[in-house]
Amino acid sequence: MRREKDRALKLSVYTDEHADRPARRLPPWLKRPMPSGDCAQTAAVVARSGVATVCQEARCPNKSECWAKRHATFMILGDKCTRRCHYCAVSTARPDPPAIDEPERLARAVATLNLAHVVMTAVARDDLEDEGAGHFARCVRALHERSPTTTVEVLPADFHARRECISALCDAQPELYNHNIETVERLTPSIRPQAGYRRSLEVLRIVKELAPLMLTKSGLMVGLGESLDEIHKTFDDLRAVGCDVLTIGQYLQPTPTHHAAVERYYTPDEFAAMGERAREVGFSSVASAPFVRSSYNAADVFEESRRRKAERR
Repeated sequence: MRREKDRALKLSVYTDEHADRPARRLPPWLKRPMPSGDCAQTAAVVARSGVATVCQEARCPNKSECWAKRHATFMILGDKCTRRCHYCAVSTARPDPPAIDEPERLARAVATLNLAHVVMTAVARDDLEDEGAGHFARCVRALHERSPTTTVEVLPADFHARRECISALCDAQPELYNHNIETVERLTPSIRPQAGYRRSLEVLRIVKELAPLMLTKSGLMVGLGESLDEIHKTFDDLRAVGCDVLTIGQYLQPTPTHHAAVERYYTPDEFAAMGERAREVGFSSVASAPFVRSSYNAADVFEESRRRKAERR
């Protein structure tokens, strides 16, 4: 109870500090027409599965585009997170116990959508003894069993960099292990107060140590007040722990008072330059553009990275 009160107090202080800040107007390149295509089939499959999606819970700007293509990023272990990051729209609350039948429901939905590549993320579950690692692993195995040709990308929280939790998930043999660094080191305490920049790097390092051939991936948001030098240093830090794939996208404020303000909108040309710099330091695949998110066009990013890694061997 005290922990929940402390979190509520931190949120109220954060909200008060940002309540009077006017929302920045979106630049022209962040305004786009609604994509054509019918989302109804994807919506129906998702609804029948009973599994949450980050597309909905995190208010992803690409939801309509992806759902029209019958793509969805599933979010296991419920829709209530035990952490409160100041960029994220997912609700913070006491989570429900993990649903025993969720792996099968998830596998059935992925098979129905006929996904060649699926991204599976989750809320942070600091309330569970293994922080949800075992449930994550069961979901990966269920997906592989029901759809053997589907490649699986996992995007878990940091598990507090606990080796036994990371190992449990690696043992299920997802094709790609994704863990987002989110922002530069200086801003991490204010943006991700219950996480840690060095801890996230340690997660990626442990994955490579446990499974050297497994692809690893991370995502970075820009527009929170970071400098270009800090962005480049983040690239270097990620490559130092063997990270293979990088996504870079524009931070968009989910709500005007409960989330961190946008400090800057980067232009498409600036994203292209950041992407080029990231390739120069050795990432096998990079997606860098205003609307890029960690799971956006993930199948294409995965295939590019797998091909380039194979060429280097």
